Amino acid sequence: MWLAIVAGMFFAGDLLAWHHAVDQVGAGLATVLGNLQVIVVALVAWLAFGERPPRSVLLGLPIVLAGVLLISGLVGTGAYGANPPLGAALGIFTAFAYAGYLLVIRRGSNDLRRPAGPVAISTASTAAVAIVVGVVFGGLDPVPSWPSHGWLALVGITSQSIGYLVISISLPRLPAALVSIILLAQPVATVLIARVLLDEEPSVAQLLGVALVVGGIAIATIPVGRLRDRAAGRTS
Repeated sequence: MWLAIVAGMFFAGDLLAWHHAVDQVGAGLATVLGNLQVIVVALVAWLAFGERPPRSVLLGLPIVLAGVLLISGLVGTGAYGANPPLGAALGIFTAFAYAGYLLVIRRGSNDLRRPAGPVAISTASTAAVAIVVGVVFGGLDPVPSWPSHGWLALVGITSQSIGYLVISISLPRLPAALVSIILLAQPVATVLIARVLLDEEPSVAQLLGVALVVGGIAIATIPVGRLRDRAAGRTS
């Protein structure tokens, strides 16, 4: 239970930083930066638990960092967002906070028969932390208004409740390669959807940064050698 509470605190940091990153650099690019957690998890597990990351993670890290530099708007002109450097910094913080959530919630979800318990406890912890931050620093609007709170309720029911429950159920049951491939679909899809629904137009340099981030994550997480060996074994 205590691990789930701590995980919820990390998740509150993730959501708070990500929503501010959206304001500064747009929903699509903020989601790309948040998905750096794929690499951050490996690095934090190395530093905190002595789990040395594979060479592929170290190879992908400089590519990802170059992509973040381009997304931040520090290189090139016409960067999208009110404050791309601040948005990039908040996106990186989001990745570290989300990595903390994933690492802690995995350690608190040993019983595969009861996946909803840790998710419920961590969600309550996230709500408590968000309320405290909202009261202390402002930005909390407790008076319901339409359609704003309607959209928030829809997000809470779909992606936050059902989505994370499904993630908690699937993480221990899927091969690592498949998880990595699925995770790569999210940032790419978000950039495309944000262009259609929110009319976000990242600069050419930022789109190149997106490609580098996604490519670096792919290098770091997809075991190409093992997949090639399995394919060769099947054909033989």
